[in-house]
Amino acid sequence: MPSRTVRYARYSPQHQRRRMLADRSVHFPNDVLFLDHIRQGDLVQVGRFIRARKVALDTIHPSGLAALHEAVLSGNLECVKLLVKYGADIHQRDEAGWTALHIACSDGYPDIARYLISLGADRDAANNDGDLPSDLIDPEFKDLVELFKGTRMD
Repeated sequence: MPSRTVRYARYSPQHQRRRMLADRSVHFPNDVLFLDHIRQGDLVQVGRFIRARKVALDTIHPSGLAALHEAVLSGNLECVKLLVKYGADIHQRDEAGWTALHIACSDGYPDIARYLISLGADRDAANNDGDLPSDLIDPEFKDLVELFKGTRMD
């Protein structure tokens, strides 16, 4: 087997350097990159990953969350809409039984909560602790309190 030096000997020094760097570069799994694009709100890359079928939207990642949960956590309504457009399940639960609506309510994202409800998100879905989305709303989040007015808020 030829050594690395011999293998690169016929190329220019710049080409050799690029090849050696490429051999040493770190490659992350698609799901790691995909979640990073979601967290950054990079809708172009999120769309590319989905269209190229590099990821499955219903995967529960090591974080315990699916892609839609990550998008809600980022507070990016446009990213949430994009994932839903491509088939993300608004009723999917994370490892703790939280739906995207639970996260939107807990983290204070009224626009995302309103959008999810408009699509039929279950206001009465209880997580593993028995909490409904409305139970997780901080009273300071007046828009969310108003959105859930008339539903149980103990």
